[in-house]
Amino acid sequence: MKKIFLYLLFSLFFIPMSAQYDSDTENGVVSFAGRKGFIWESKNGKFEFKPYLMVQTGLDVTYYDSEGLDPAYNQDHVHNTGFNIPYAVLGFTGRAFGFITYNLSINAAASGGALLQQAWADMKLRDEFGVKVGKFKTPFTHATLTTLGETLFPTMPVSLTAPVIMPHSLNAVTPSMMTGFDLGVEIHGMVKDKWGYEVGIFNGTGSTINTATKTFSDDWHIPSLLYAGRLTFQPYGVMPATQGNPNQLNLNKMLVGMSASMNVESENESTNDFRAGLELAWLHNRLYLAGEAYYMHVGFTKRQKIDESFEYMGGYVQAGYFVTDRLQPALRYDFFDRNGLDKGGFLNMPAVGLNYYFKSVNLKLQAMYRYIGRTGHKTQLDRDNDDLGLAQHNGTILIQYTF
Repeated sequence: MKKIFLYLLFSLFFIPMSAQYDSDTENGVVSFAGRKGFIWESKNGKFEFKPYLMVQTGLDVTYYDSEGLDPAYNQDHVHNTGFNIPYAVLGFTGRAFGFITYNLSINAAASGGALLQQAWADMKLRDEFGVKVGKFKTPFTHATLTTLGETLFPTMPVSLTAPVIMPHSLNAVTPSMMTGFDLGVEIHGMVKDKWGYEVGIFNGTGSTINTATKTFSDDWHIPSLLYAGRLTFQPYGVMPATQGNPNQLNLNKMLVGMSASMNVESENESTNDFRAGLELAWLHNRLYLAGEAYYMHVGFTKRQKIDESFEYMGGYVQAGYFVTDRLQPALRYDFFDRNGLDKGGFLNMPAVGLNYYFKSVNLKLQAMYRYIGRTGHKTQLDRDNDDLGLAQHNGTILIQYTF
């Protein structure tokens, strides 16, 4: 596994490359989509300052099946239901000296280290080469790298966010497929508006920790950090990081990508987690199509004295279409082999959604329903355990305002 990862990471440095976002979406939260918005700019255009905000308010209704509920305590099937504010982001982005892009955003709906959602500076020395430092999205999966306010559904695919299942004695180790926001440094670039790369080193501790907490790997003899890279081919120029925008209904953009990462001594220094992903996304006028597949290998460090390793796979396909300039129905099929490839059975999670855009006032209304089914399990116990902690039925209505 170590040799395979090093080979993949080495290869990332020697393939023609391209940036993964454009000037309209570089803040990662709000797409300006050609709108100037509220901006301060110097006369020579080298200095720019754009404040932005995004507020989401949602209503969730979730229904859990009987597995995991304790009838002795008269537990209800309906839990985690009511109103919520997933994001209340206030930030600013801009340029300095003509080649530095910067961004800082605070998510007031979060707590702890996650309050600081992003804080980075990107020094783009030329189209083919730039250096980004700070806290930002790690280069893994199209779903994660999509601009936050531009997603097709109000919630991410469960196959990305749900923790995997291991034997009960190992429940303290529960990684998920998604790596998300993290602190680190990344190089990226663009060649001929078609080929792209992102290669970076990160803490591997996620968005909730803003301090240096890692050590040196006893097994690999390298710093116990997250090493990640992503390659893309975008044949029609840089694809905007959106899954549908009513102000961009005349585009033809496509992205094909692959990514790999190794989180060395993750999960309290107990495991080495290797991830790999393939992705495809296409924006063609009113149509948006995307599909991803991702794989994770979890191996324990020598100090744990556990010879077992575990492999997981997940993915999704989704589509959205603007039937009018404001109305966008959406479909998604999400699957997740959550209990490992060595056991039979997986989760299948179809979802339907509907988005309505109030274009003149920057409001977006989203609604979705998701069902979690189970299939192919060898025993009833395996079937019961596979969806523990996950709602069998979930309905979400979300209204979003951006500025």
